[in-house]
Amino acid sequence: MRYQTSGTCSTAIDIEMDGDVIRSVRFTGGCNGNLKGISSLVTGMKAQDAISRLKGIRCGFKPTSCPDQLAQALESIVAGE
Repeated sequence: MRYQTSGTCSTAIDIEMDGDVIRSVRFTGGCNGNLKGISSLVTGMKAQDAISRLKGIRCGFKPTSCPDQLAQALESIVAGE
């Protein structure tokens, strides 16, 4: 699934799932090292666990962040959108 982000430096997130488990995450743009770290940490995690940890994280004064956008993308997947 490709998710178009909004309000962040990254422009898209590519997510591969195996049922409810995250198999891989790749961000387009954004802070390369930090986003590779987030991707590595959530790989193998259940989507709902990642959502509960990442949802609502803000980047500075922005109302969202790359981790929050990942949580929103995962919520879309879980909801079947």
